[in-house]
Amino acid sequence: MPASRYTVSDVMTNTAVAIGREASYKEIVELMHQWKVSAVPVLEGEGRVVGVVSEADLLPKEEFRRTDPALPEQLEEASKAGAVLAEELMSSPAITVHPDAPVAEAARIMARRHVKRLPVVNAVGMLEGVVSRSDLLKVFLRPDEELGEEIRQSVLTELTPGVTLDFAVQDGVVTLRGPLRDRALVPLLTRAIRAVEGVVDVRMELENTIAA
Repeated sequence: MPASRYTVSDVMTNTAVAIGREASYKEIVELMHQWKVSAVPVLEGEGRVVGVVSEADLLPKEEFRRTDPALPEQLEEASKAGAVLAEELMSSPAITVHPDAPVAEAARIMARRHVKRLPVVNAVGMLEGVVSRSDLLKVFLRPDEELGEEIRQSVLTELTPGVTLDFAVQDGVVTLRGPLRDRALVPLLTRAIRAVEGVVDVRMELENTIAA
């Protein structure tokens, strides 16, 4: 099955809003509001990512303004209520992704780590951009014609050589039609087509032919 050709570098935002360790609480809030972002990477030196300050890191100041933590697991969170600088607020080490990582890998990291944005760093940890949940959804903007051409060249030609199958793509939904003798290919075709970045769903309307 061909690997997805879409990587984080194809969808990320190259101009990233970032801060230094000494950035103040209010400065961070103002930057997030101005740029409409939910998190900002913290840099040191020439641009190495050492942490991230997110909305979740900022909220304890309001959450514990008048109350103390009621549960032991809230102690670490509550400790940020008195923080005033980025180095005190940030979550470190930062959860990052490399620019050549597949889009699907970035999506898995976000889902598993419950984050909305990931700093994109090179091999030595230098910031190259930021990728957000909305950036990952850009693959679903691919035209149906482009999806169809990739499916024809990278899926059908490889998995069903010599077999004529018709297919249509409408609003990202792929419908495959025609005679298919080897039914073991159905799950393989489904997975391969679904792996094409931008495909919303796959529907099979195949005829079950029997060998003579």
